[in-house]
Amino acid sequence: MILLLALLSVLCGEPGLCLEEDGGFTFNGDIRQFAVTSNTLYVATKERLYQLSHGLSLINSLTQRGILKTGNQQDDVQFYRVSEAAEWNATFSINVLLPFTKNDSLISCGVTDDDCGYCEILDLKNISNLLYREHFQVGPLKNSSRSVSFLVDVKKKSQTDAYILTAIQQNKEQPENNKCGINQQAVNLQNTDNKQGGGIFSVTDGASGEPGIKSKGDVEFVDGFQISSTIYLFSNVLSARTNRVRLIWLEGDKSKTDTLRSLRGATLSVSNGERSRLVASSVIPGEQPVLWSGVFGIDGGDTDTELMVFDISPDYSTNTDRDPDFYTSAPTEATPKILKPKAVLFRHSSMTSVLAVRQRGWMVFFIGTGDGQLIKLSVDRNYHAGCPMVLYRTSDDRKVFPKLHLDPVDQKHVYVPFSNQIKRVPVSKCSTYTNLQECWSAQDPYCVWCSSKRSCTFEDDCTDSDWLSIPDESQHKMISHRVEKDTTGQISLKVHTHLTVGEEVSSRFACQFAARSGSICVSNSPPPQFPHCTCILSDRTLPADGLDVTVKFRLGTSPLSQRLRLNDCSNIRGAPSFVLCQECIKAGCGWNKNSCSWANQGKTDSLQRFGVWEEIWAGDLLHHSQCGVFLWE
Repeated sequence: MILLLALLSVLCGEPGLCLEEDGGFTFNGDIRQFAVTSNTLYVATKERLYQLSHGLSLINSLTQRGILKTGNQQDDVQFYRVSEAAEWNATFSINVLLPFTKNDSLISCGVTDDDCGYCEILDLKNISNLLYREHFQVGPLKNSSRSVSFLVDVKKKSQTDAYILTAIQQNKEQPENNKCGINQQAVNLQNTDNKQGGGIFSVTDGASGEPGIKSKGDVEFVDGFQISSTIYLFSNVLSARTNRVRLIWLEGDKSKTDTLRSLRGATLSVSNGERSRLVASSVIPGEQPVLWSGVFGIDGGDTDTELMVFDISPDYSTNTDRDPDFYTSAPTEATPKILKPKAVLFRHSSMTSVLAVRQRGWMVFFIGTGDGQLIKLSVDRNYHAGCPMVLYRTSDDRKVFPKLHLDPVDQKHVYVPFSNQIKRVPVSKCSTYTNLQECWSAQDPYCVWCSSKRSCTFEDDCTDSDWLSIPDESQHKMISHRVEKDTTGQISLKVHTHLTVGEEVSSRFACQFAARSGSICVSNSPPPQFPHCTCILSDRTLPADGLDVTVKFRLGTSPLSQRLRLNDCSNIRGAPSFVLCQECIKAGCGWNKNSCSWANQGKTDSLQRFGVWEEIWAGDLLHHSQCGVFLWE
């Protein structure tokens, strides 16, 4: 037994703390705060602070237990850590945890057992090195998932200053009892350096005093971040009967006071109006416009949830500091701008967190749930979502923490925090697909078929450019075709490959058309140009029972072929119906004015969202025709 305990001690480092074989790390208490830098994780529980490698190996851990000692002055109380075996009378509970990479420091702030604010500046590379400490309130006095904090840059004439932005939950009926600190407002900017006016952590701004943004009523803050000079802050504004989801824009410019007074606001409008509540959020990487994703509780809670996308590009046309819910000087009755969603992507019970990333032309969303699932949802640039995939599921239905992070080193894993545990989950399972068709059909933007390895892999794991993957738009067939007939009666077969390929593949792209009788194309058919091939048929008529054609493609070293049956489009007849329409489209023809015709006669539209997976020359199909009604149903 003694030998077994000794072995466990070596493997785990300390009781209740263990690196797991399946890519996880278990802590000795519930996670309170969680932050990630370029190669390190920092995790705070109630009684310890951890420093982990990006692979979740333990680098260092600090006890948060200690003693409070009074200095030379009666109000000069300092917190001192003690060893595990020593007596202790206080715990430093961290409510704010911010890696300050420019200064190689870690800012940790919270409260000690005297209910006073306390902050430490630690060495970012070795949290055992204490660089500075002070009893000062930064952020909420209570651990709250409804307060947020992050670092922001404010540009001045000759320099850029970094500040801590804290947005603190406001409950007018139960205000925080701050007996030994400053009375913080809803939104504050605090110094990060002693060289800044007022000293480190100060909220003062010279002659402007102590600027801050106040709230008119109760507020829960959900998320915040900065892009260029614009600061974005999301909240739920609560009242007895309603809830409004609000967005604040601030311009990081000139000074703390000017930044806070630059506030402009918008209301996010969703289907259930004033009962909806923002649960979690993630900005979508990319250029203009600024796209953002939010998980909304449609029933006012966390059970009936929807994932939506909004354009949150700032609107600088409205007056500053005139908002019905937030103000620096006096509240107003101004009507804020209304933002409506660009798309509702996903509905699922009890979504608790979301992380959005870009992978080529796709948006990929990693979604945590209240019953311990990590779900991946791939969405193309037209907001068409693929099938959701469960990447991970806990055995005990533990809720996923509100924040997810991408491993910044390899960008192939997501850190998924639960109550007392973090899992490092792969973003894809490419290797489970055993052939080109399976790899493509997975519709996973992370996966490519690597011809040299003859396996489905991540793109950067394929050592050359001989690879194939899905296109930037959602497709349900790798190869589609259409049959056209021009005014002279000449019939053309046009084939489209729905693929993204490496440079080597596109430069060597070729096609070959053949039937049982041999070649079917005239010699002056257009040359292939990826992703298209065209065959002008040598015969101007098609057999009554159709013509079987095999198309072979040269795509690098990966062989690919497709068998097609060509029919005379004008012979596909019958009463207009969904079945007839589908038969027409599958034959590569077009549906026009309630009948089947050649594909170049009529207008084109993509009906993928209706369950028909070919490009179709639609005409009036979407509006009034009987076939259009069937498709909508």
